Amino acid sequence: MPFSPAPAGAELRDGVRFYTPRPDHGAVAQIAELTAAGRYREAAGVRAMVHTPQAVWVTGGSAAAVTRTVNAEVRRAAGKKTVPVLVAYNIPFRDCAQYSAGGATSVAEYEQWIDAFARGIGGHEVAVMLEPDGLGIIPWYTTINGTQDWCRPAEADPATAAADRFAMLNYAVDKLAALPRTSVYLDGTHSAWLGVGDAADRLVKAGVGRADGFFLNVSNYETTERQLKYGNWIARCVYYGTEGPEWARGHFEWCASQYYPADPADFSTWGRTDAWYAENVGDVPADQLAHFVVDTSRNGQGPWTAPAGVTWPDPQTWCNPPDRGLGLRPTTATGDPLADAFLWVKTPGQSDGQCDRGTGTGRDPARGGMADPAAGAWFDQQALELVRYANPPLR
Repeated sequence: MPFSPAPAGAELRDGVRFYTPRPDHGAVAQIAELTAAGRYREAAGVRAMVHTPQAVWVTGGSAAAVTRTVNAEVRRAAGKKTVPVLVAYNIPFRDCAQYSAGGATSVAEYEQWIDAFARGIGGHEVAVMLEPDGLGIIPWYTTINGTQDWCRPAEADPATAAADRFAMLNYAVDKLAALPRTSVYLDGTHSAWLGVGDAADRLVKAGVGRADGFFLNVSNYETTERQLKYGNWIARCVYYGTEGPEWARGHFEWCASQYYPADPADFSTWGRTDAWYAENVGDVPADQLAHFVVDTSRNGQGPWTAPAGVTWPDPQTWCNPPDRGLGLRPTTATGDPLADAFLWVKTPGQSDGQCDRGTGTGRDPARGGMADPAAGAWFDQQALELVRYANPPLR
């Protein structure tokens, strides 16, 4: 599938002011409790966090309900002369029955939901993050390297589930990209997940050539520095496998990545992969490459590593890791020609789920054995940590 730039006029504009949605009810309650307890500085920190622009997640509902919800948000944003970031999160087999499980129940239902989502946007200026994890976790999918992914839900048809996922994402890209002032981005995972070639291959199959690009690090903690490298490599790998030499067409698996010749554990080696792209792709103008955005909502301290010597079956480093911090504030001033924006996509302060590090207890040993809130619920302790360890600090 040839790559082509996104439709003219749809891309995320430089210098836009992003929308700040109404705060989570849990945040409002926490601010009131901190204030009543005389903890004014902490209350001010949480207040500053929720008053920073961040995305609105739309996670289901009937066609009529989703149109109303989306339209109410985009109108409110327009009234404030801001651009909303909307997350469409309703794909069938969402999160493969993990903490954020759910979604539409069929291809037809999903397409109707996307139609309703698009009706809610209309002619308003909007950026859409289309289905976080939608390309990182694909049911019954055989990877570019010939191995089968772990997501194998019994309710899904192994013969059609992966093809259905790509068909739905392509449908959504076309529906949303056809809107006059909507930019749409697909899931590019993050630098500690899919290899560059695997990410590029999935993005091309999902229609990235007709989208505005892809997003990185949503709901995760990887550093911005690494995402900028990773995003540039994915963009160049997409070009290499679609517009590069005839013999390279479709061979995304040949692309250099964070895993080779770079060493993922040693950032000083990532220049080796830069060198591969310089030699094999060269200097391609930015308007001929896929662009990307980076979620910086919780990556101020970078990723978490489980303490040495622990024996948890699964550290779940992505799930409510302690002592993380807010990252760079939302902006289009990224300093990178391919990075359209840094955004707060994951709502900071909302739980990733009831993490138990694989123990099966429902309690989080990384947090003293407490029961973490359900996915999407407000997490007071994490909210305070994000403020305390913010990098750069909140003002």
